[in-house]
Amino acid sequence: MESYEALLATLALTMGASWASGINLYAALLVLGMGGASGNIDLPPNLEVLQDPMVMMAAGFMYFVEFFVDKTPGADTAWDTLHTFIRIPAGAMLAAGAVGDVTPALEIAAGIMGGTLSASSHATKAGTRLLINTSPEPFSNWTASIAEDLLVLGGLWAALSHPALFLILLFVFVALVIYLLPKIWRLVKTIVRKIGEFVGVVDKHEMRRLT
Repeated sequence: MESYEALLATLALTMGASWASGINLYAALLVLGMGGASGNIDLPPNLEVLQDPMVMMAAGFMYFVEFFVDKTPGADTAWDTLHTFIRIPAGAMLAAGAVGDVTPALEIAAGIMGGTLSASSHATKAGTRLLINTSPEPFSNWTASIAEDLLVLGGLWAALSHPALFLILLFVFVALVIYLLPKIWRLVKTIVRKIGEFVGVVDKHEMRRLT
């Protein structure tokens, strides 16, 4: 029974850390690091580095920067685009580290799953933000950003405190992503195409005016 619970806890931490990193990497690192440093979280040996004060300070500073950038229309999309190359590899590394001292094959498998999960949550966030940015007011960005932060905190708390519940909710999330993500990106492509058409019309009008 204890081995089953340990396996469940490890799986929840592995998937939870990678899922959260795709939404807000620095919040996830800060939560895990502070939890480990305070003794509230028993981090696997490969993730104990997260509770180092230097790592926590770096994560805290970057979270502070992201807190404001993520609430600024347009800047949040640029930030998400840049972090495509950061969140996904970090999610894979966290997943590989969370499985503990196991065989290299299992670490690689965990990294692949973690990278895929962080890519899914990142793509969902980035696509949703692109749609939100079609609205000129900033309140929807603020609401979305705060909701994402709370989602990361709540998700990690569930993964650490109620691993079985978290895994069930994660399964629901993955099912929703499979259903919604293609629709979100179709809408994004439509918006980008219309913007391109509008810019083309404006450029042609400007060229006619100058000539």
